This record gives sequence, C-alpha cells and structure tokens, in this order.
Amino acid sequence: MKSPAQPAVSPLVFKFLKDLGKNNNRIWFNAQKNTYLAAHNQMIAFADRLLLEMHKHDLIETVSGKKSLYRIYADIRFSKAKTPYHTYWSGSFKRATQQLRGGYYYHLEPGNSYMAGGFFAPNPDDLLLIRKELEYNAPEFRKILKAKASFFELLPGACLKIAPNGFDPAHPAIDLIRHKQFYLKHRFTDKEVLDPKFVFTLNKAFKNLRPFFDHMSEILSGDSNGVPLSER
Repeated sequence: MKSPAQPAVSPLVFKFLKDLGKNNNRIWFNAQKNTYLAAHNQMIAFADRLLLEMHKHDLIETVSGKKSLYRIYADIRFSKAKTPYHTYWSGSFKRATQQLRGGYYYHLEPGNSYMAGGFFAPNPDDLLLIRKELEYNAPEFRKILKAKASFFELLPGACLKIAPNGFDPAHPAIDLIRHKQFYLKHRFTDKEVLDPKFVFTLNKAFKNLRPFFDHMSEILSGDSNGVPLSER
C-alpha cells in the first residue's frame, strides 16, 4: 500500500500571509484568489495528514483536517479591527467522547506560530470542578505542570485578579484557582514551520499534552461529589 503524502507548509503559504498583511482588502484578495486557493489547499492537505498522525495516539471527533481549519474571513461586526481577513492559518481538533476532555489548537503565522491545548472557555460547571480539585489537591496538578515546564508556556490564559467567589484568598493554591482558562502553549519558529517534517513536529507537541489532558479529564469525569459521568 502506498504511504500517505507528507504535506508541508511551503513558503507559498507564508508568502501569501505576508502579502495579505500588507494588502488586507477585498480588491487585492479577489485579485489573488488563485494564490489563496493554492495556499488553502496546501493547508487542507497538511491538516488532513496531521489528523491522521493524531489518530495514532488519541481519539479525535473532528471528522477531517479540512473541518479543523478556521475560515480566513474575519468577522468584523463586533471587532474594532475592520480588516476583512485573518493573516494566519489556524484550526482546532476536538477530542471524542465525554471522557476525553480538552481541545487542540494550531496557529500558523509568520513570526507568530504556536500550538496550544486544553480548556480555552470552560463552562461554569467545568470551571468549578477544576477549581474545587485545585482547592483539594493542587500538588498533583503542580507536579504535571512542572514536568511540562521545559516545553510549554504554562497557563498563559486569562486570570482573575482576586479570588473567585467561595474560595479563600489565602489558600495556598489560589494562584491556580484564580485562572479562568487552563491550557498549555508552545511556540514555533518560521524555520520549524517550513521544515518538511513539521507535521510530525506539531503532532509530537500535541502528543506531549496527554498527561495534562488525562489529569484534567479525570477531574472533569465526575461531579463535585466524585460521581462519574456515567452515573449522573
């Protein structure tokens, strides 16, 4: 059987984004539609191969690499920035089933490429479960973060300035409890992104999230009384 293609993020993909950054308007974009389509098709092939690699170590609900990609067209209705197009390629993969929690995200942009994984907008019930677990057993969570500190930016998301309601401001884990988002992040250089083997580099970075995901999934698999999802 013929092995799958190994798509790469080519210089064309980044050149299009750089040019778009200098000409972020509909007239220019429409004139460059063929270049956009060529770059977009490369990204679809890249995302499809990435999903194939991810299925080797995780169960992903997202049905295809193409479905993981976000549109390049910006929603300017509620944004102060009125430029009509994003100057990056990005996408996300959702883990399957209620027991496998967390999401994967990739962002490819000249000079600002990164991946991230975790919980970007936990619903109130999940956020409370996470905070209650940290209140009860923060050392285990800190141990996992410490093991990943050499590779990831740890919990770079939004954080409350004060303790959330119902939590002791003097609790030894209040620095963790104050977080509103729980995800890890790793940055890539342009050289890394344009390397022909970047699809494997990115997949390896996603795989490196598993101890974090496994711990968080365990936290979120029950309610505040420890009742499993299956028994709720």
